[in-house]
Amino acid sequence: MRALRRLMLGLVLLIGAAGGLWLWWPSTPDSDAPQRAEGPQSAYIPSIDPPAGSPMRVGDPGACDQGAAPVGAAAANALSLSALAWSPFGKPEQGWEIYAPRIAAEIGATCGPQTQAFAAALARWQGARGLRPSGVLDPETFAAMAPGWHLARPFVRVNRQGLCPGAPPEAMLVSATPAETYGGKAVRLRPAAMAAYRRMVEAARADGVSTRTGQLAIFSGFRAPDADAARCARERNCQGLVRTICSAHRTGLAVDLVLERAPGFGPASADDANRLAMARSPAYRWMVAHAGRFGFVNYVYEPWHWEWTGEPLLPERPISSLPQAGSEPVTDPPPEP
Repeated sequence: MRALRRLMLGLVLLIGAAGGLWLWWPSTPDSDAPQRAEGPQSAYIPSIDPPAGSPMRVGDPGACDQGAAPVGAAAANALSLSALAWSPFGKPEQGWEIYAPRIAAEIGATCGPQTQAFAAALARWQGARGLRPSGVLDPETFAAMAPGWHLARPFVRVNRQGLCPGAPPEAMLVSATPAETYGGKAVRLRPAAMAAYRRMVEAARADGVSTRTGQLAIFSGFRAPDADAARCARERNCQGLVRTICSAHRTGLAVDLVLERAPGFGPASADDANRLAMARSPAYRWMVAHAGRFGFVNYVYEPWHWEWTGEPLLPERPISSLPQAGSEPVTDPPPEP
């Protein structure tokens, strides 16, 4: 009987060890299963901060006044939100409200940037990354966040190797309907990117994001490299923050979307007042929260610019091999024609 008990105990221990080894051992994916690409992946972001003064959409509004944030952090964020003097993208800016929706999504905050709960979430994010957990948004913290946002764009990962993606044959592109574009202009994309855009807009409408005023319409899609090169040469401003000799629009996967406009500005003006109006818009805040589910990632400096990541870029060529006219630093206004 004692021998039988020992045998049973031995079998239990053997089964437990085998189960533990199976859980620990790295699994080998099926060769026929789709493989996840290396590098940062776009992901669904569950929440963003609401506009200042608006009620919480989930949870108790009083929760925004709670959280283990350092003393004075919320007050410091409330002040710097419109007063911080810095140059996050190489040109002077004042305040960081333009980037507040993206920062809130990064740290998992559901309260506005001037609240105690936001400061507490930011302090946790800072501490987890070896930064001083001050709970205050400062240039050092932003500099730690931004690379991940940039590298979520496959286009940027290629560009950083000195390469420019190829352009698709124009015959393979599909056209948006006039109702899907700004002013009914002609816009083309690669077919799967267009389909993903349409699914995304349908979801936005279902979530109550109004598109009656043209919000989420496309005002720029595929741009032929030759036409971009001619514009660079003509306007002599293609290595700044807005234009480049290797544009993501050549891929047929990038879209510029109508979000919101400050009075007197167009939908793609990079003026800080215009970008702030976009950042405050329900359409942009919905995009920050949900666009990743449809494969779209944003260039955070340009709220209107989104790139679809659902299929590979086409073969690259060295950026140095592209036409360089217009890429020299601009120190004087271009001459009058």
